[in-house]
Amino acid sequence: MKFIVIDGLDGAGKDTHAQLIEKRYQEQGTVILRTHPSSDNYYGIKAKNALLGRGKLNKIKASFYYALDVIRSVRLYYGKADTVIFVRYLMGVAYLPLPLARVFYWFFTIFLPTTPYMFFLDLEEEEALKRISNRDFEEIFENKEDLIKVRRKALQLAKKWHIVNTKGSIEDVQSTIDAILNENS
Repeated sequence: MKFIVIDGLDGAGKDTHAQLIEKRYQEQGTVILRTHPSSDNYYGIKAKNALLGRGKLNKIKASFYYALDVIRSVRLYYGKADTVIFVRYLMGVAYLPLPLARVFYWFFTIFLPTTPYMFFLDLEEEEALKRISNRDFEEIFENKEDLIKVRRKALQLAKKWHIVNTKGSIEDVQSTIDAILNENS
């Protein structure tokens, strides 16, 4: 089984690139693509509702339910297809204060599967804000201050990840991702 993780800032193109990867591997066998928070279970729905709310309590609830949603996906889908792709997997911890983020990241990497195919899609905050301004909703962390903090923490945590700048065209970014997937095959 090939396990691929796509994570990154809001607006960095996680869903777009995960769908392109899914299309690539469908020709080679079965593929499961899971995006978190998921809308097909209690934890994912609670996480999404908290992300659409405001205030510190909703930030905590979003992180808590997000983690439960990811754990649920691992239990139900990991190893159940030739290729499993998770979007928004471990970097949800970057929304927590850095000391907690480090502890939870370490904890989750001990108990949840990791892979050589972990991609952090990076994007400067200004470009991320420009991309997400076209949406008809705004999540709790989608502001310049939080994007700066989250990006800084995530880049500290993602030292063993493939960090891919997504400012370029979709085709150029996907070409970079495909080259990494090909070299590790």
